Amino acid sequence: MSTKKVEEMILAVCRKHPEGVQDTVLEQELPNVSVNDRALAINALLSALKLQILVNPADPSSHIYKASAAADTARLKGLTPEDMLVYQCIQGAGNMGIWTRDMKTRTNLQQPKINKILKTLEERLLVKSVKSVQNASKKVYMLYELEPAKELTGGPWYGPDAFDSEFITVLQDATMSYIKSKGDATLADIVRFIKETVSAGCTQTWYGRHECAAAGVHRVREHGTTSVQRKLVPSACMSARMHACPAILYSASGSQGISKQALQEDDVQRIINTLDYDGKIEGVDLDDDGVEHYRLALMKIPETTAFTSIPCGVCPVFNECVEGGKISPATCVYYQEWLDF
Repeated sequence: MSTKKVEEMILAVCRKHPEGVQDTVLEQELPNVSVNDRALAINALLSALKLQILVNPADPSSHIYKASAAADTARLKGLTPEDMLVYQCIQGAGNMGIWTRDMKTRTNLQQPKINKILKTLEERLLVKSVKSVQNASKKVYMLYELEPAKELTGGPWYGPDAFDSEFITVLQDATMSYIKSKGDATLADIVRFIKETVSAGCTQTWYGRHECAAAGVHRVREHGTTSVQRKLVPSACMSARMHACPAILYSASGSQGISKQALQEDDVQRIINTLDYDGKIEGVDLDDDGVEHYRLALMKIPETTAFTSIPCGVCPVFNECVEGGKISPATCVYYQEWLDF
């Protein structure tokens, strides 16, 4: 039997099992093909990039074969077997990515060789490196077209370099203004409001002046002695009288909208929760359908009270303070100041 014929038979079996096939499956489905002919055909298919060899997700100690798509064959043309080994190792990691040390373990290649291959793959836009928010010094690699998992990027709350507390603040301000203007709002209302913010065409400077434009405009905001350039996003302006136009939603990441990842319902819920925990809004059931509505809190949580400022709570010699002792409430100047308050 010719090698070409065996190659076609192997590809047919792989296409029949898109999840991948093991050697045992090939042996069962091609009983008339010898082990040697099958090995020659597999090597030829791997060299022609028509077949991929991957780690078996069900058993990492074994491997599986998958038929390559026609588009992948063109993209991967010119890669060496070692390049393909690293590429397929990264491909198997999905959107969680893989660390170079794990690549070394799985491919048995030396670190300098892996670094050289990664450079080649990055130059061809086949893979990319992503910094993990859990470990800033640790880079993981994934396929170029994949969107990193939230566990890696921290979701929309992280900018290119750090936790974006300003982005959260402007989202909180916009949510508060919307609830104030409507009297009360559901989670669905607030999600809709934020999505409409990105799709309409009114922009506003950071300081509150309205500017109508078809596209985002750049403004510079002073951070102490450092000027930081932000890009405002096209937004729907509710009213010129409102202090917080939806356009305060800005982008810290260039032209990719208000964040690198689109805000989902659970992300907006987290913003609502922070306002609820801070006592700025409160949830109430106003409908018979049980949907929770949010309104401005009727009773504000005071920033400080007599109980929160009592000096005894932070006194380093509290355990030694006794009536009639060297340290006592009667002689404590801090306690006396608190009583006068």
